[in-house]
Amino acid sequence: MRGTTVVWGDYGLRMRDHDRRISAHQLKIAEETIKKRLRGMKFRMYMRIAANIGVYTSGNESRMGKGKGSFDRWTARVAVSKIIFELKGDLHEQVVRDAFRLAGNKLPGLYEFVKKGDPAVMGLTKVGVNGVTEADLKRPRKKLPLEETAARLPEA
Repeated sequence: MRGTTVVWGDYGLRMRDHDRRISAHQLKIAEETIKKRLRGMKFRMYMRIAANIGVYTSGNESRMGKGKGSFDRWTARVAVSKIIFELKGDLHEQVVRDAFRLAGNKLPGLYEFVKKGDPAVMGLTKVGVNGVTEADLKRPRKKLPLEETAARLPEA
């Protein structure tokens, strides 16, 4: 649930897809796209993820062993429903939506626009909407009667 709500800004871009690995180059292009769309306006952008994982590759048809390979690129692992970018400033909501839409097209996966105060998300389920609580999501889905459970236990 951490990292699924807007904290510092007014608007955010949240991943709606399953976990992804996003390269530093893709993040940089998405950031430049947002800045280009909002050029001339006063805003503050917060990046909530950083490309802090090094990817190493070895050549094709090389035998096993012989080391890890050479450094290739930096990436970031982004879990489902994590906020990637946040924006704060005197901006119209439609302009920010458009900027995040353009940035989301440059990144792998599906993204959604969120505002400050939107509910937290666990997996793909919004917590606090329609009476769904965190305890409900952590509880096992299938409820077994006590007799069936006791019958399966070994006798002492």
